Amino acid sequence: MANPLRPQTLPKPMVEIPPMNRMRANLSGSPTRLGSWAATVLVLLALAGCAMGPDYRRPETSLPESFRGASAPGTNSIADLPWWTLFRDPVLVDLVGVAMTNNYDLKRIVAQVEQARQQIAVARSPLFPQLDYQALLGRGQNAAAGVPSPSSGQTLTTPMALGSLSWELDVWGQIRRMTEAARAQYLATQEGQRNMRLMITCDVATAYLELLTLDSQLAILRNATNAYAGTLKIFQDRLAGGVASRLETDRASAALAKAAASVPELERRIVVAENAINLFLGRPPGTVPRGTLIVGEQTDFGSEIPAGLTSDLLSRRPDIAVAEQGLVAANAMVGANKAQFFPTISLTAALGQGSTALDAFTAGSSRIWSAAAGLTGPIFQGGRIRAQYRAAKAAFEAAVAQYDQSILTALREVSNALTARQKYIEVRRQEEKAVDALESAVTISTERYLNGKASYFEVLEAQQQLYPTQSDLAEARFAEANAVVNLYRALGGGWNLTNNPTWTRP
Repeated sequence: MANPLRPQTLPKPMVEIPPMNRMRANLSGSPTRLGSWAATVLVLLALAGCAMGPDYRRPETSLPESFRGASAPGTNSIADLPWWTLFRDPVLVDLVGVAMTNNYDLKRIVAQVEQARQQIAVARSPLFPQLDYQALLGRGQNAAAGVPSPSSGQTLTTPMALGSLSWELDVWGQIRRMTEAARAQYLATQEGQRNMRLMITCDVATAYLELLTLDSQLAILRNATNAYAGTLKIFQDRLAGGVASRLETDRASAALAKAAASVPELERRIVVAENAINLFLGRPPGTVPRGTLIVGEQTDFGSEIPAGLTSDLLSRRPDIAVAEQGLVAANAMVGANKAQFFPTISLTAALGQGSTALDAFTAGSSRIWSAAAGLTGPIFQGGRIRAQYRAAKAAFEAAVAQYDQSILTALREVSNALTARQKYIEVRRQEEKAVDALESAVTISTERYLNGKASYFEVLEAQQQLYPTQSDLAEARFAEANAVVNLYRALGGGWNLTNNPTWTRP
């Protein structure tokens, strides 16, 4: 798919600054002066309603009409369902509920969300007047802490207490743009938290399905061991009666030992799967309870699962939402860096007491006050401001590419999951046919052997094909069920749920 995203053309960094009247610091002048100063402040406040840089608009995206691998387009989607309706197992519901509470990766993300939320207040704080205080008590000759004192050579004690008020007028919107960027970062961490919840839910479901599959394979292997043991007993009895040969007995003994040797490996894999689930749950290694779910029976959703519209991915997929919030933040930083080309206008005031004589500190004549309006701006910075502005525009372009890439990745993952499930259905059906045929072959060959119409090798061959095929069927059923989990994940399943849902048994 060609890149459909066209970032908005950003305005040139240098614009003409409107002329301003000179602001006077002395507030004790005539009413005309006070009115002029107040009018200037009002003009600056009006200018503060604007912000430099382009306002964010979601890039237009050209999406295919339907997902590759979907049978037919439709508005319904499996992603709209609560996840616990997929596999109705109370134990699985409880396991995911514990993971939503105890998982350490999720706890880390929750802390990052709170950290990003507080950064909004940090970025927004310069919009408001800043009030500070200072107190000083000094002793010396001729001068003390900037408070005038007579040059008489006397040693004086000079107390001072001062409160100061400063306010930077956000005329060009730099502070508001930085606040916008901080808010976008906060929303991105929220979407990251939703993505982590979805990932943990699907990972626990996959690990649980794998655990049940290993249980099924272990049961198959133990059945095979019992079958080989029964065959060996028959051969040993027939060998003792002089009917069977030593070769047949040894082959039966080897088949039994081979099957028994595979049991510890499967038991090891079960322990590994249980430990993986406990890690998701924030627990130390231990056993995991099993529920009522039977892989292959309760995980059969039929041949068709609705995927929904491709355009819904933009709201369902949390990773796409994270990429878009990164785009919002990058766009805001373009405006924030553009504002650096223009002067900073600030208002300051101070009020306090200061004296060169300790006993005169509270007298009216010791009062200190000042009020001023200041304007500072860049003249020559060695290209620093322009380079920062260009770097912000480049970061915006990178964010656009990241957003575009996240959409393509989502489309690929949905298509892969849809195709995988369809193919695994075909594999599972063929494995079921093979198992049915081999079960019949074992029964017939055993009867033929007992009736003296076939040798043991016919029975052994049928058994050695049956039990691995049964294990392959269990793997195929797991792959089909796990493809549903992957499809739910790829579609952004559970997107309309709250971040802290109530986990109830289905």
